[in-house]
Amino acid sequence: MTDAIGKSTDPQAGKRAEPLLVAVDTGGTFTDLLMLADGELRSLKVPSTPPDPSRAVLDGLRALGLGGNPGEGRRTGGQPFVLLHGTTVATNALLERKGARVGLVTNRGFEDVLEIGRQNRPQLYALVGWRKPPLASREDRLGVAGRLDPQGAELVPIDPEELAGLAAWAAERDSVAVCLLHSYANPAHEEVVAAALEGSGVPVSVSSRLLPEFREYERTSTTVVNAFVAPLVSGYLARLEERAGAARVAIMGSNGGTVPVKRAAREPVHTVLSGPAGGVVGALHWGRAAGFDRVVTFDMGGTSTDVSLCPGQPLRTGEFAIDGQPVAVPVLDIHTVGAGGGSIARLDAGGALKVGPESAGAAPGPVCYGRGGRSLAVTDAHVWLGRLPTGGFLGGTASLDREAVEPVLREVAEGMGASLEAAAEGVLAVADSAMERALRVISVERGHDPREFCLVAFGGAGGLHVAELAARIGVERALVPPSPGLLSAFGMLVAPVTREVSRTVLQTADDDPRGLDDAFAELRAAATGALRSEGLDGESVSVRCSVDARYAGQSFELRVPADDWVEAFHATHEARYGYARRESPVEAVTLRAVAQAPPAEVRVPGPGPRSALCAVPATVLSATGSIRVETYVRDGLGAGAGFAGPAIVTEYSGTTWIPEGWGCTVVETGSLLLERIDGRGGNAAGAPAS
Repeated sequence: MTDAIGKSTDPQAGKRAEPLLVAVDTGGTFTDLLMLADGELRSLKVPSTPPDPSRAVLDGLRALGLGGNPGEGRRTGGQPFVLLHGTTVATNALLERKGARVGLVTNRGFEDVLEIGRQNRPQLYALVGWRKPPLASREDRLGVAGRLDPQGAELVPIDPEELAGLAAWAAERDSVAVCLLHSYANPAHEEVVAAALEGSGVPVSVSSRLLPEFREYERTSTTVVNAFVAPLVSGYLARLEERAGAARVAIMGSNGGTVPVKRAAREPVHTVLSGPAGGVVGALHWGRAAGFDRVVTFDMGGTSTDVSLCPGQPLRTGEFAIDGQPVAVPVLDIHTVGAGGGSIARLDAGGALKVGPESAGAAPGPVCYGRGGRSLAVTDAHVWLGRLPTGGFLGGTASLDREAVEPVLREVAEGMGASLEAAAEGVLAVADSAMERALRVISVERGHDPREFCLVAFGGAGGLHVAELAARIGVERALVPPSPGLLSAFGMLVAPVTREVSRTVLQTADDDPRGLDDAFAELRAAATGALRSEGLDGESVSVRCSVDARYAGQSFELRVPADDWVEAFHATHEARYGYARRESPVEAVTLRAVAQAPPAEVRVPGPGPRSALCAVPATVLSATGSIRVETYVRDGLGAGAGFAGPAIVTEYSGTTWIPEGWGCTVVETGSLLLERIDGRGGNAAGAPAS
């Protein structure tokens, strides 16, 4: 399938052809591949292989005519290719608690920082609360002598006799994390400990290399998370790099940029939101192309839904936790809920209908896939109602089994005391409610009016729910980019190469500014040097600096640009909290520098010229009867084509459902623009807005 054009060199002109670019996003149900070659963007979806995700990646590469020559990085035609990969290996290891046995080396007396945490109560009203055990058990935490003060001066030296036994202790573990007090101010003690561990033969994660910032608990947790997934991720990436045959492999980072495979293997904590981050970057790209700078991204895949708010640019945060484990590295601000096309519907003990977070996954998948599934999934409900045509799956290359859905749907319907159609609509409504809550968390609960944004829907199932969700949160316009089911992979093609470095300084605006100037100079040099060491042209690298600032005595910071940072902080504080204490001293807590190199150029042409619409009639069921709809093939829709719902648009990687009360127009860039045309304040499908 061809849907875009990228930069290429004319071989007839005697110039060397540019490397092929292949972007791969591993999902819970499908693994998506995009190949930019010879001026065309080819797409492919293959079933994921959860026990070993690399199998699906290699299967897809072979189907595209790549791989098969490990280490050579060449396809049959001899042209090298670059592999950009979004991986869920670290995420799944954390969620399933299937990582390494981690040893933690810290200061004596601070072995229990992981369990003490911040004293937050995970269950506010429970008489006896509970939380999951730390990733490093008590018997795997070792305290050593030595102490630095907050300025990095040595109070108690490291004991050489203790260091002598560290390697033997570490050899009994799979991975080791090193996190000592105040190493952000002076890494000397941590480097001495790391040197003593070199002979252990296990990977070592050092907090001052990974996260040189204050807040002991978050730094310790981040370092332990890195150590927990390091052996698994490094092994996976090593196998993939060896077997894929790519000239170069880069991994999508959680902050919206790509990182070299060697760094991803060494610091896998930067990949915990690898796939979803690509989707945010890709969605913002298409939103801007259609004239929308303020977008809400809505990525509904097979297992989960990821949403993010982008008021002109992706929002980043350092306050992120996965499975209760704080991870303080910079990540895109993404909120995830367990609602996807494969989410399983069931009745609980009280007879209430529940959807997710359990998923049918890739094997066996929803019942309609015909792979042995026995549990009703969201996709099955769409198939039964006719919103997902049985013959239009994967662009018509596969068919879905509607008859197989009836027995499992009937079981749920009888438990509800409802018709089959009402039960199927109930499944979709429950899934919509979970996703609506997620959209409100990242918009309304953070002071943003969703009506001021355009909802950009992607993922294999995003187009099936976007209109209803837009109506629920009051959004008047929604956008479905080309190849929505492959958008996370597309985001990797248009994502910049980035490197972010930081340092805690704890300096007020009244202190000598030369200290901040010197620190920023060192951070800029470190960030740009890291990209240059990866073979990038220094002239193409840009650096953006920022300050995490607060009023002296506050507990949390706001991130502002480094230029005129004091005034910027006052203005940001007033915008966020409604007041500014301009008479109070402002403290620069952490300095940051982000070096960025542009991605390869990907030029995407618009659709063909406007032509006569060609629609095929179909029937969609509901609890109140059946309605006639028009079905369109997206490849046949030219620029400017428009029609009103109810309608269905099918394509290779997804299906879009346009309910009554909504209109659809194909914009010049090829995206589908859905707009409210009924003027009602409720759901276009008839449900009230909540």
